[in-house]
Amino acid sequence: MLIGLPALLGPEMLFTLRAMGHGDEIALVDANYPALSHAQRLIRADGHGMIAVLSAILAVLPLDRDVPAPILRAALNNDPAQAGDIHHRIDATCADLAPDHAVAPLEGAALYPRIRAAHAIIATGEPELYGNVILRKGVIGPQDRPVSPRR
Repeated sequence: MLIGLPALLGPEMLFTLRAMGHGDEIALVDANYPALSHAQRLIRADGHGMIAVLSAILAVLPLDRDVPAPILRAALNNDPAQAGDIHHRIDATCADLAPDHAVAPLEGAALYPRIRAAHAIIATGEPELYGNVILRKGVIGPQDRPVSPRR
């Protein structure tokens, strides 16, 4: 256990998030996604829904400010204008935890190659279809770092 970190973020997830560099992407996928065959690095989060995993990661991951939408999500029926319940919950979670960053829906032809190219895939236990999200890592500048006490 660590102070100030969501307990859902285990050692492998924390290592991966820390190892990512500016512009690297991490994909969070639903339980139906073929994560094992598509992942360069696979982290299992079985038993945890998309919103729990997304919330835990957004608590620690800086998002890229250099792109219009550092949060991408699947679109319902390959139509970015359509959204299901999971998409509304993803959008609401991101609006709450990352209010300065846009969420962009993408159809499968644009989203799935980016998932395959991601630094890592986290396979969640999310049962809802098209519950897939990509987060693009940003930077933490000197002004963003907490001041450490001197010893």
